[in-house]
Amino acid sequence: MQTTNATAKPSPPTLSRERERGSDSRAERDIVISLKRKKNWRVLKIALLVCVASFLFGFRVMPPIYRIACEHIFGIRYENKVADAGKVAGFKQDDNRLVEVQFVGGVNSALKWQFAPEQVSLKVHPGVLTEAWFDAKNLAPGAIVGNAVPSIAPGRASLYFNKTECFCFTEQTLNAGESRRMPVRFIVDPKLPADISTLTLSYTFYNNELATKKLAAQAAANSPAS
Repeated sequence: MQTTNATAKPSPPTLSRERERGSDSRAERDIVISLKRKKNWRVLKIALLVCVASFLFGFRVMPPIYRIACEHIFGIRYENKVADAGKVAGFKQDDNRLVEVQFVGGVNSALKWQFAPEQVSLKVHPGVLTEAWFDAKNLAPGAIVGNAVPSIAPGRASLYFNKTECFCFTEQTLNAGESRRMPVRFIVDPKLPADISTLTLSYTFYNNELATKKLAAQAAANSPAS
């Protein structure tokens, strides 16, 4: 009698169990992938929130961070110091050249002030001491201490822009409704590169919240008890 070596076909129940196992395996993989995606999305959202919060904190509370970012990203340089008297004294007036200096003024959203230049631009001879004025007004119901952060564009022009007097060197306190004219006196170095014919001097005023709170506390302490 001849024996036939034929492969036995799996019974329908066996095929069904294999399909179920395959289906379960795919479902498990889908669940793992879904969980990983949700975890990655949560991490991404947290990272975005941290970045936004850090930027807002730096922009509103810590102007130095904002200043560093602008210098490295936009090429805008910040100079907030009195020009060297000996250096300025050695400048010679260049009557053969005129440089346009544009003025821009603004306030941070946390500061309830108006602030703007009285003139949008001036043409000056390098080596000549020049004066420009800005106007500020406190629109808030209480006194506020503000700090102005200056910038010069293009960035390389900051090396040749010398301020001898500026409201940005010190804190500025305005009482409720008070207005003030603020001067800046400067000299453009005659060595300013020939390809720079226009530069922009801009100021952004920020609320010095610590100084403002201290001022409010002093005012409350000095006021007569009701």
